[in-house]
Amino acid sequence: MNRSYYSNSIEQFIISSKEEILGILADNNEFATEQTQKEAWKFQIEYLQNLLSEYSGSIYFEYAIPRMGKRIDVLLIVKSLIFVVEFKVGEKEYPSHALDQVWDYALDLKNFHETSHDKIIIPVLLATKARNADLILSTSKHDDGLFNPIKSNTNSFKEIISNAILFLDGHEQFHIEDWEKGRYQPTPTIIEAATSLYANHSVADISRSDASAINLSQTSDEISAVIKKARDNSEKAICFVTGVPGAGKTLVGLNVATTHFDKDSDLYSVFLSGNGPLVKILQEALARDKVKRAKAKGEKLTKKVAKSEVQAFIQNVHHFRDEGLRDDSAPIEHVTLFDEAQRAWTLEQTSNFMKQKKGVPDFNKSEPEFLISCLDRHPDWAVVVCLVGGGQEINTGEAGISEWIEALERSFPDWKIYMSTRLTDSEYNAEQILQQISHRTNVVHSDSLHLSVSMRSFRAENVSLLVKQILDLNRKEARETLSELKSKYPIALTRDFKKAKQWLKEKARGTERYGIVVSSQAQRLKPYAIDVKSPIDPVNWFLNDKDDIRSSYYLEDVATEFQVQGLELDWACVAWDGDFRYSDQGWEYRSFVGNKWQNINKEERKLYLKNAYRVLLTRARQGMVIVVPEGDAEDHTRLPEFYSDTFEYLKSIGFEIL
Repeated sequence: MNRSYYSNSIEQFIISSKEEILGILADNNEFATEQTQKEAWKFQIEYLQNLLSEYSGSIYFEYAIPRMGKRIDVLLIVKSLIFVVEFKVGEKEYPSHALDQVWDYALDLKNFHETSHDKIIIPVLLATKARNADLILSTSKHDDGLFNPIKSNTNSFKEIISNAILFLDGHEQFHIEDWEKGRYQPTPTIIEAATSLYANHSVADISRSDASAINLSQTSDEISAVIKKARDNSEKAICFVTGVPGAGKTLVGLNVATTHFDKDSDLYSVFLSGNGPLVKILQEALARDKVKRAKAKGEKLTKKVAKSEVQAFIQNVHHFRDEGLRDDSAPIEHVTLFDEAQRAWTLEQTSNFMKQKKGVPDFNKSEPEFLISCLDRHPDWAVVVCLVGGGQEINTGEAGISEWIEALERSFPDWKIYMSTRLTDSEYNAEQILQQISHRTNVVHSDSLHLSVSMRSFRAENVSLLVKQILDLNRKEARETLSELKSKYPIALTRDFKKAKQWLKEKARGTERYGIVVSSQAQRLKPYAIDVKSPIDPVNWFLNDKDDIRSSYYLEDVATEFQVQGLELDWACVAWDGDFRYSDQGWEYRSFVGNKWQNINKEERKLYLKNAYRVLLTRARQGMVIVVPEGDAEDHTRLPEFYSDTFEYLKSIGFEIL
């Protein structure tokens, strides 16, 4: 695949006419080429033809970075070095956002382009009219061959190339043809993925496809086949998709939904989630991107209009439910995809809500049963897709997967059931309930409906396994798993929030997002300026830039398991309070009431608290630091013994100590 608008050897580039190169660039541009873009290309061509006369290698203009939906201005390969160059023609300064931009491009190559993993990559911000800057080649603490961005103007770029060649002399040169054949295997965040899918990219463009994971495309295709069969045979079907945390269940749902969101098609579908923060963040991110893309094409589009279009495609499941209450006809959608289906409400929770909030005194269905009944109103066919996470129930009244099975057995005997073969695993807590439908002949089991490898961490897939072993107190297995992944996925342990924050800032590069996450029960971290009762706006926390005090980057506002479930950070600080404590007898579960910690005795609430820490410990894509504070002997709510055993247990697993 040709990733650039123009590519050639440096030797051929130098002797080609400016008009020829400009014509190729314009022909390959998917948008109408504006005059400002033409002028920028003219400058770059003339400047680089003069500059590169002494060098051999390859040059690429407008090199595609699919995960980000953007293009590198110029990518240069000279000897064993890859230069990623962002031109700012006419710029007199070195804006921090532009430095982050070129750093992001370089990171994307390093992390996701397989033949760039082991290469030396040097990002350069070339502001044509800026002052001279220090031409210092320096790497970050990652030590992975990616250099920190270098500031350059038109006078200093040649010196940068020469210094780099001298500085890195002796590194083995690589075959450019082999490098060009390298596969691009991104693992985007859910926000990046949703944005790309909504902009008509396929899931294959934006996801890994290596042999270690069942391909997301394969699972998507399996669901599409179920939908087609249901439509062709006028059947009603439900499909249960399972997966480890971060495996891409939401991505699969979004992929199916974006494939069929034409309201004029009978395959019209909607993506539903009970996760309020996730829905708001995705709606806002898609609306912002839609406005930006319209602006790039010279079209006018307000965010209000963009958001109304997005909201038809991604909805809060409770809004869908309320519409089903108001109108007893079949919904417009024949296909509904329920994200985090295990979090749907029990009969008791739904009945109480309907009575107290909706004025429906005799409501007698659980949320799963009512949602299936809405689709069952179709006279011909319908499909419900349940995306199921294991160990993710974190809130009172969440039914788990068992209520879906019970509802099917109780009220929908004719519905066909397509089921992941892993639904019997312990974390789904459904093994016993599945016995109730073992007599049915309309049940199909499929390996393709399980996603076994976490895509959240492109650095180490076994993070979710490690977290499970830690929470299950399997110390020996946790040590072994950590020893396998720690070279790729750093996990640090400290008792000092200041050290943790510094660690995050040193590790994160470009616009890699970092932030502090904490249990919603962690009420005694206030002395460290962490107040879980202080509300945050998750949209601002997850989407806003480094200079916005409301963003995660500022490390002032913290997010709880409710705000981060289904989302991810690149680097996370997990703050550990006295609500979940290690002891020789096992985990102790506490709730802070009044002015003291009280035991949690209900098994259901214990499960929610344990799962809260499971969610927090599986949010980071690239690494995390865990803070277990020292406590304070003079504060009866924060005594050192509330924290020390937990710290020692985690320390014994082998985490790096700060």
